[in-house]
Amino acid sequence: MGRRSILVATGWVATAAIATLIGLGAIRLVGESLTGTPGGVRSEAEIERALAAPEPAPTGTTGTASATPGTTGTGSAAPGTTGPAPTASSGARRGFATDGGTAVAECGPGGVRLVSWAPAQGYRVRDVDRGPDDDVEVTFQGATREYELKVRCIGSEPVAVADD
Repeated sequence: MGRRSILVATGWVATAAIATLIGLGAIRLVGESLTGTPGGVRSEAEIERALAAPEPAPTGTTGTASATPGTTGTGSAAPGTTGPAPTASSGARRGFATDGGTAVAECGPGGVRLVSWAPAQGYRVRDVDRGPDDDVEVTFQGATREYELKVRCIGSEPVAVADD
């Protein structure tokens, strides 16, 4: 009986090992998507290269503008600061932020235009005049407050101005 028990145990271990190897082989055949990181694991050098690479859409100069609430519940924006020099292909670009949302404006030959805008959480875009024109506006509306961002080109720089 002792010899028979040893044979059963050896057979069971061998079967378990073969089943495990078959399972691992099948997973390897299917691909790394089940066990690995999508796209593979990146080295530190690859990550640094990816972070150093320019973004697909150039952002140009950026800055911020903060909203100052008015007595009517409408916020008007004040000018922000500029970053590095803009690219030659697009006009001077600057980002602006209010409590209601953010926008990026650009000065070009046709005047100022809004490149992009996004409401903050809890706000929505009520109205937008994207230009190009002498001035552009975007209005972010929340449950209790509204912020209007108005931008003009002064020189060749987009600047947030108080609403007329």
